[in-house]
Amino acid sequence: MSEFRIKSVEFRREREKDWQELERLISEAEKNGLDNLSARDVSRLPVYYRAALSSLSVARAISLDANLLLYLENLSNRAFIRVYGVRHHLGDAFLVFLTKSFPRQMRDFKWLVALATAIFLLGLAAGFVQVLQDPDNYYNIVNASLAQGRDPSATTEELRGFLFDDEANLMAVLSHFASFLFTHNAQIGILSFALGFALGLPVFYLLFVNGQSLGAMGALYHQHGLSVEFWGWVLPHGVTEIGALLLCGGAGLALARALIFPGAATRLENLAREGRRAGLMVLGAVIMLAIAGLLEGFFRQMVNVTGIRYAVAGVSLVLWIIYFTRVGREVE
Repeated sequence: MSEFRIKSVEFRREREKDWQELERLISEAEKNGLDNLSARDVSRLPVYYRAALSSLSVARAISLDANLLLYLENLSNRAFIRVYGVRHHLGDAFLVFLTKSFPRQMRDFKWLVALATAIFLLGLAAGFVQVLQDPDNYYNIVNASLAQGRDPSATTEELRGFLFDDEANLMAVLSHFASFLFTHNAQIGILSFALGFALGLPVFYLLFVNGQSLGAMGALYHQHGLSVEFWGWVLPHGVTEIGALLLCGGAGLALARALIFPGAATRLENLAREGRRAGLMVLGAVIMLAIAGLLEGFFRQMVNVTGIRYAVAGVSLVLWIIYFTRVGREVE
């Protein structure tokens, strides 16, 4: 037993200086990040790490004491994270996503997003014409949970009341819309993406029927002479919300394209590659839906001036266009 103890002491004495230096470098990197280490220290870190691994291997082979083994294991694990682990903080990664990855991915899929937009607009036009021709078609197009009393049986004043809520009902409307709209639209958007593997057919359907519902509701308000007020009510949050749904639709079509046109790779390999890229766009779309939910639940209900609503819609449209066309260009 004393022989093992002597071995352990000698082993530690010969190598302890290198371990202490590695521990110092790790502690400095954990505290301030690798970027704050000198170039010399950064180059020495993997050298000391490999030396620590070698020491651990020898210590296990000659059965040195358990405390030394535990120390070397912990030291090696900490060094591994510093040498091979993620070097960016979560905040930095999120910033890179917003300023580079997300807008760049949207530009890569711009023609698929354009196709998704065309399908949505086709559904919107169809719903508008169907209800103008026969108001009873409204009941077959717009789900009752979405209509919430906004149907052909409502009077003009009742329909106007949905657009300009009074203060007595304001707080109840805020929480309801913020939670319902975000949940509903996030589900539709993610479903559009997830069903892309079915050759895109469910994506076309979801985009069309969502556009059809909006068109039907637009026709209802048009028949009551409230078109200007209705679109002023929709667009402040609708620019962002519909944009997010179209991005999800484009992502779903990217999956369909990967299956239909696999190229040199297998369909499974192509689907995995395109799925990772499309997933970035869906993640960004979820962030957009959260922004739309805030506009839906708070700003729009607190601002009852139609002109201001259109101004906010216009500003948001311009900002999104600038974001998707200009941000992150330096990395392309």
